[in-house]
Amino acid sequence: MNNLYILHLLVGFIGLILLAIPFSNNRKAINYKTIFLGILFQLALGFALIKVPFITQFFAYLAEGVSALQAATTEGTKFVFGYLGGGEAPFLASETGSSLIFAFSILPFIIVMSCITAVLWFWRVLPVLVQGLSTMCQKLFNIGGPIGLGSAANVLVGQVEAPLLIRPYLSKLSNKELLILLTAGMATVSGSIMVALVTMLSGQFPDTNLIQHFLTASILSIPAAIIYSNIMIPSNDITDFTETTTPRIYDSTMDAITRGTRDGMDIALNIGAILIAFIALVYLVDSALSILPNIAGEPISLQLLLGYIFAPICWLMGIPWEEAIVAGKLLGLKTALNEFVAYGALANLAEGSLSASSKLIVMYGLCGFANFSSVGILISGIGAMAPERKGDLIKVSLKALVGATLASCMTGLVIACLI
Repeated sequence: MNNLYILHLLVGFIGLILLAIPFSNNRKAINYKTIFLGILFQLALGFALIKVPFITQFFAYLAEGVSALQAATTEGTKFVFGYLGGGEAPFLASETGSSLIFAFSILPFIIVMSCITAVLWFWRVLPVLVQGLSTMCQKLFNIGGPIGLGSAANVLVGQVEAPLLIRPYLSKLSNKELLILLTAGMATVSGSIMVALVTMLSGQFPDTNLIQHFLTASILSIPAAIIYSNIMIPSNDITDFTETTTPRIYDSTMDAITRGTRDGMDIALNIGAILIAFIALVYLVDSALSILPNIAGEPISLQLLLGYIFAPICWLMGIPWEEAIVAGKLLGLKTALNEFVAYGALANLAEGSLSASSKLIVMYGLCGFANFSSVGILISGIGAMAPERKGDLIKVSLKALVGATLASCMTGLVIACLI
């Protein structure tokens, strides 16, 4: 790593923090010492998750488990969908195009992983892991138990499921704590989504332990989300638990299996429907934009416009300027549409468009639900649990979207320092 690139990274940290300050409701109250300590914590945690041998070995075992899960899921999809789900085709396949069918090859992983996650939560395996991250964040950032638990749980359960763990406290949370909850929810991806994304990107990252990187991205984005929430709403208000045990959300193993499967099905159907609608909308927008004059010999498209808008942010993440527009297109797609569209574009990226390190940084920067549809999902989901807070949720939602986007970018920048 040369001195010029080190300077590039330092400017990146300063720039990503400065981008959030205009959204603060009390700039004079921002605690820059806490921000500095939070960034150092991210760097140390990232180093441990990526470089420490026994942790990387654990992730290697986890990758083998994901491979077994993929094989097991394929057996289920073959039985239900036949050759569409990975079974033997009754015809000779051509050598052009891809035989992978998203609805039958990717979405089923979400259903299976959602079921497994629910069972592991009921068996108290996942609560122990979540509580550990929650405790670290509580001590470092001076936040209460409910918001620490609700934020950390996003690493393993969905952005709407995580607030369920602290449902009795939602009415008591301050606006800053609500902001942390929303920002953390949109800056991470749940375990069930991770496995589907690993399958999508395996061709683009053939020799990479993707599950390690996705878990690392979500874990690192929790403190980043808290950092940005503290910038946007500086406050010392703390809501704490009145009991010490992690709340249960399932009554039995069978209840966890059935509800986890049902929730996974809902998520998979929603993702499929959103992808159909959004990709169609992008096509319509691109068709309308195509009547405009070309830019540098390239037809105007939504992706191109987003690329120019988000290119400076990608440069701040540590990506060279000559690759920043390509990376900006992906980050813009994720923000305007969703992470599946963006990761799909990354999976189909032409060889040589991005260097190996830039692709990895972008993969981290895309890891999160920070998009406009997620804002609606969170407001309606959490608003149903605490109707009296719906106005406050709407009030902090734009800050949460900006904070979550910047949190994922900060995580990408941390990885740029470590690779």
